[in-house]
Amino acid sequence: MTVRRDFQEPARCRPDLLIGREDLFATARDQLASGGSVLLHGAAGIGKSTVLRALADEYGTTAHTVLRCSATESESHLPFLALADLLGLVLDDIAPRLPAAQRTALESALTGRGESSLLRDGLALRLAVLSALRALATRGPVLVVADDLQWLDPASAELLGFAARRLEGTPVQLLCAVRTEGQESQEYARHLRSCPPDTVAVRLGPLNRVQVAQLLDHRGHSGLPRSTVREIHRTSGGNPLFALELGRALAESTARPRPGEPLPVPTSLRALVLSRLDMLSVEARRTLLVASAGARPTLALLHAAGRDNAEAECAQAAELGLLATEQEAPSAVRFAHPLISAALYAEAPAQERRAAHAALSTAASDPIERARHLALATTGTDPEVAARLAEAAALARDRGAPSVAAQLGLLAARHTPADSMPGPDDRRLQAAEDAITAGEVDLARDIAREVLTRATVPADRVRAWIIVIDTAGHTMAEVDAVFPQALADAGDDPRLLALVHYQLAWRGLIVEGDFTEAREEAAHAAELAERGGDRRTELLALAFQAQTETLMGHPEAPRTIKRALKEPQDPRVAWHHNGAGSARFRWLIMGDQLVEARATVTALLREVRRRGSVESEVHFLRGLAETELRTGHCGRALELARESLRLARDSGIGETASAMLTSLAEASGGDVDRALALAREAVEHAEEDGDQMYLSRALGALGYAQLVAGDPAGTVRSLRRVRRLELGLGITDPARGRWHGDLAEALVRIGEPAEAQDVIDASREHALRLGRESVLAVLDRAQALVRAALGDQDGAVAQLTSAQDRLAKLGYGLEEARAAFALAQLRTRHTENGPRRTAAYDEATRLFRRCRALPWLRQVEEALTGQEPEPSLAVPGAPDALDALAGLASMERQVAALVMEGATNREIAGRLFVSVKTVEATLTRVYRKLGIRSRVDIVRLAAARRAK
Repeated sequence: MTVRRDFQEPARCRPDLLIGREDLFATARDQLASGGSVLLHGAAGIGKSTVLRALADEYGTTAHTVLRCSATESESHLPFLALADLLGLVLDDIAPRLPAAQRTALESALTGRGESSLLRDGLALRLAVLSALRALATRGPVLVVADDLQWLDPASAELLGFAARRLEGTPVQLLCAVRTEGQESQEYARHLRSCPPDTVAVRLGPLNRVQVAQLLDHRGHSGLPRSTVREIHRTSGGNPLFALELGRALAESTARPRPGEPLPVPTSLRALVLSRLDMLSVEARRTLLVASAGARPTLALLHAAGRDNAEAECAQAAELGLLATEQEAPSAVRFAHPLISAALYAEAPAQERRAAHAALSTAASDPIERARHLALATTGTDPEVAARLAEAAALARDRGAPSVAAQLGLLAARHTPADSMPGPDDRRLQAAEDAITAGEVDLARDIAREVLTRATVPADRVRAWIIVIDTAGHTMAEVDAVFPQALADAGDDPRLLALVHYQLAWRGLIVEGDFTEAREEAAHAAELAERGGDRRTELLALAFQAQTETLMGHPEAPRTIKRALKEPQDPRVAWHHNGAGSARFRWLIMGDQLVEARATVTALLREVRRRGSVESEVHFLRGLAETELRTGHCGRALELARESLRLARDSGIGETASAMLTSLAEASGGDVDRALALAREAVEHAEEDGDQMYLSRALGALGYAQLVAGDPAGTVRSLRRVRRLELGLGITDPARGRWHGDLAEALVRIGEPAEAQDVIDASREHALRLGRESVLAVLDRAQALVRAALGDQDGAVAQLTSAQDRLAKLGYGLEEARAAFALAQLRTRHTENGPRRTAAYDEATRLFRRCRALPWLRQVEEALTGQEPEPSLAVPGAPDALDALAGLASMERQVAALVMEGATNREIAGRLFVSVKTVEATLTRVYRKLGIRSRVDIVRLAAARRAK
């Protein structure tokens, strides 16, 4: 596929490059920094030139000489043109340093004077290029930057390859880019052989859907609905150039594609992919049009649609590179790139498109496909067509394909006459509700607002307002003005009022942060719904009331849950993430019934996946991850949390909550730096959204990550805020956030045992009232640390032993391991390094390994290699601090030694080949172990040790 030069993507700014290319860029940069060469390769428009220019701009500053060439297809027949680009400007400088024969050959090739040719003066010219590069290298490193190697004139390509293969030991590096369609292609291998032996090949692949969305947003196309972005990603195949051109065409177009229709393909891209269509026969082109209109075209489908010579016509298209052949499915008809199908469809006249859909409306075997094609073959309103589409939408909904149901519903509305029952707006609103289920909140919001511009029926208007509120999610404060309008439209209809008051219950929780108000609104909504005979809204309101009472520690919670689970049930509520099943799961996990909680949430997750409910899937993935985390299956919890976060970011639903939960999982079983970053992201988003409920959860995750990272002072700052927030929210159940033990432990570590005791006492009172056995055991673990800090070693050991046993019986694997770790630390505080000390940590090591709690295992390793300090601040220069300096872990000793030399954190990172964040985290642990506060104290300790 040929890409015209005016459509090749420029490297305008670094953010474009970093979208989806961070790891590849880092690999190439590291290779260049080590003195090696890099060959970038990939398909047309994939971003090779962008990455190449960015690398050249960044690394070129370290080279003494940078030689550049960028070939074009139209100039590839001109001999030595690329060589002239590379060496033309330095010829006068290097020519006097070359042997006469080589100088003559090189000048002749570059200037075109004389009769020199590669054939006649081949050896002299080859040696001249090699000598020229070596001569330049004597003055400093040389970087050769060559883009579009596939268009290099053969003479220049041969000379560059000859020199490159002989530059070993010379400070000359190549940074090249070449178009390839496959890593194993002969073309790719040929270019790699022309590079130096130490060349690293970096292949640029397609961007994923999230990365395409980021790229479009960065280029100013941020207003596109997620469903449109998904279609752009599908049509472009993840190619950034194609995606940007499609996004630009949509942004400039006044009319958006109708439901079921492909994206409009701009003329610029049509020219790229359709140049070979002129070589097809008219009938073959019609066959391909039918294939482009089908969802999953096969030869059998084409035959059924009246294309009698489909095999021969598809074979002709495959020879031209328009279709791809698949050995696994020889009867399938697959376009070589999705853009070819979209461009072919866009190029066809409307009448021919309708004819293709009409043929497929009878040929397709699936009733949903038949209905879709019938709609696209029909113009104007038609009640029969609309009814068939509505039936197909219901079938798609039952199959767990709400996105398809939404598109079919919009097609049904388009063909529904204005005076029909149900009317077009009713079908549009159903489509919007299906879109919410599918996670396409932008589409749902657009549909609802369109209905509100003309709807006069109160039920339709309230239903549309509820959709607008639902699509706001946790940014509900942004739609505050909607509530008075919705209440006004609801009038005195209890069914409609119940819908609005149910949303007001959520507003009370999310916007006002008032659990009491939220509970009262939910109870009122349930009463109104019961009076109006709306069982679905009644069940949702009761489930919400139950969850609120559970978090508040309200005594009515068990009774409300029973009411929410009472028959008759509505299947749409039973599996919903705000339904009674979810409320029951929350009650179980807070009540230490982990086995039953796992079974409950697993069943819910299975059902929502079957139904295609994206928001509920994100929610229950988090719930299952939380359950696995509680039971100590940290590896499994991390996998589930990451899956939830990926899905949340892809759909734009529940990102804050998923980032918070993934932070907890990363801190327990993954990467602590990532845990800190995710927690801070969650805190920032919750603060921006004004979401007090999730702000407290996010701060709790941040405090835990800081504790694992060895920053107890940071933990105290974060969890003190949580304590104040939950007091204001009216949350009294310590099983909700389970941060209380972490705060008490961090307070002990920074020398505040009195405040730690206050936290323990206040939390224990509520835990005893509610029967939260696991919370009581964790509080006992923290109480033991307070005792140890106050000198009661025997009492602390006894309490820790009891806490560990109780946590084990309850099934809290990670908390059990943490108790064993604390117990080992107490027992070995005054024990010298050796077999006895190692044996004391065996139990904690075994338990953390069973949990796959990697960050905690690293803490055990550090404890084994260095004496843990008393839980109080030491005086810099004191004898115990000097002993601890000698007992630091290996990495900690190296970092401390470099600090003593006066090195900055960045210098330390460079010398130890680690990140600056790793240096900062290591220093934090050094400060904690030595009982000091700053780098200056490390220098003082070193001076004291030398004096001693």
